[in-house]
Amino acid sequence: MWPRLREVIRKELLQAMREPRMRVMLFVPPLVQLIVFGYAVNLDVEHARMAWMDQDRTPESRELAAAFTGSGHFSISATPEREAEAQALLDKDRVQAIVSILPGFARSVKRGETAAVQILVDGTNSNTASILSGYASKIVRTYAAEVLAEQQRIRLIARTAQAGEAVAVALPSVAAEGRVWFNPELRSRNYFVPGVLANVITVVTLIMTAMALVREKEIGTMEQLMVTPLRPVELILGKTIPFAVVGLIDVVLVTAAALLIFHIPFRGSGLMLLGCSVLFLLTTLGAGLFISTISQTQQQAMMASFFFFLPAFMLSGFAFPIRNMPLAVQLLTYVNPVRYFVEILRGVFLKGSGVQVLWPQMLGLSLLGTVVLGLSILRFHKRLD
Repeated sequence: MWPRLREVIRKELLQAMREPRMRVMLFVPPLVQLIVFGYAVNLDVEHARMAWMDQDRTPESRELAAAFTGSGHFSISATPEREAEAQALLDKDRVQAIVSILPGFARSVKRGETAAVQILVDGTNSNTASILSGYASKIVRTYAAEVLAEQQRIRLIARTAQAGEAVAVALPSVAAEGRVWFNPELRSRNYFVPGVLANVITVVTLIMTAMALVREKEIGTMEQLMVTPLRPVELILGKTIPFAVVGLIDVVLVTAAALLIFHIPFRGSGLMLLGCSVLFLLTTLGAGLFISTISQTQQQAMMASFFFFLPAFMLSGFAFPIRNMPLAVQLLTYVNPVRYFVEILRGVFLKGSGVQVLWPQMLGLSLLGTVVLGLSILRFHKRLD
């Protein structure tokens, strides 16, 4: 068995590496995906253009403007005087937010009354609008807390002067301290890049395996394989092992690039990552083998592979949180192996999770891989349909 299997693996590797298009497809897509998701896909909002419409024009309103510009998140790029001008700025996408200070702002602050600040955010991009709204609200809350502290200090001085001696006043306060675990800087790059591994393995192993047997049919070498002593299981292993090895090599390359180029934190175990990658390969190789048994041409195999990959990608939680999906779709994701592998990758990279935490995802990958690969082997026949 082993000599025959070794020759099939050798033949498959030579055939894959000899064709220029195949070499490009094995190694270029992982690099392209890594560059795109590492550099281009960035949901962080580090700097936003803001319009400042000050209808009060007092030291208090200018102090609030300084708080916005000093935060590092906003820069004042326009100072409209009328609402029509401000609306035109939003319509033409010249600013992403407008802060409007109404007349009487300083008077209300000095009297201790509620002073209104209107914040208008361009909601075309809901993610950006949510982040900018959070930034602006935090700046206003900080300013309000400083004003309140200053007024309390003035009142304390007045009561001390009235009493002629020091007056002890208990000023209640509540301090909230927030901590972000696993991704303290809240960088979307740290969130996306680990998930690229799942896409890389899926694309490479699924498409290559799906096209492996179909290529034999198209070039007419399947008849030659039929008259050899090869058994079906040997042919299956010989067709899948080379692409499994290529998938693991891509895992190492993408991981190394994520650490060295993008400085993604890696707090878990490398052996844990490779072991889970092998479990995930059971499902992708099995799905690719199944597609190859139902396809007659490489074009059909390619189209069927993308028909499998796109829904699996969309329902994996890679870009869209699963908890935000409808309940029926959430239940459907439990039969999606990419979902489990994406959770494992983020757990290993960002949290340093081990088997004691990720065993449910590993169990899900094992069950799905066994079922998919088993059904594919049962369907496979060493003959032409």
